[in-house]
Amino acid sequence: MERRNVIRVGTRKSQLARIQTDSVVEMLTNKFPEAHFEIVAMSTTGDKILDTALSKIGEKSLFTKELENALERNEVDLVVHSLKDLPTSLPPGFTIGAVCKRESPYDAVVFHPKNAEKSLESLPTNSTIGTSSLRRAAQLKKHFPHLQFKDIRGNLNTRLKKLDEHDDFSAIILAAAGLRRMGWENRIDQVLSPEQCLYAVGQVCICSVCLSGYPPPRGLLYPK
Repeated sequence: MERRNVIRVGTRKSQLARIQTDSVVEMLTNKFPEAHFEIVAMSTTGDKILDTALSKIGEKSLFTKELENALERNEVDLVVHSLKDLPTSLPPGFTIGAVCKRESPYDAVVFHPKNAEKSLESLPTNSTIGTSSLRRAAQLKKHFPHLQFKDIRGNLNTRLKKLDEHDDFSAIILAAAGLRRMGWENRIDQVLSPEQCLYAVGQVCICSVCLSGYPPPRGLLYPK
């Protein structure tokens, strides 16, 4: 049977990105049952460079550039991003087409198995906490000055493996929403309050700037 109204949806290849995109496509399918949505997954610069802190890579649009290029080349019709990954200025001709209902905005702490039942407050002095976010590190250093903070890169699966299988980190900080979407809510050992760590600002969050504010919903980006 001939397929009509095929809409190509661009996304990153990571498991979490695919889960988020699948949820967006499900909503779009319910809204537009006559359309057929095809997911086009690709890797971005931020996915490929895993041995350098995001703030030190010196590249804009780390998790969006390849998807934006695909939009310009008409290889996809729209893309799904976490709004916090978008740069401060969108490329000419692009617009944010929709913002989905947000998940939990909070940051979560996942502890090494040897630190089960602990909290950031009760960890020993000089314990190492892993995070790839300057925003998180800057705020948590103020509230927990007895701890050390070290960069950790990779997708959720990779970061949890680094935590569980090695002794480099006493705990890592992750987005509660990501863990919940992956079905790993049981790994959340502590949820940080806004007073301890204010969440990321949506589309004006930059990897090299410690900027925080209201929580980051997901967004759709497509040509005007």
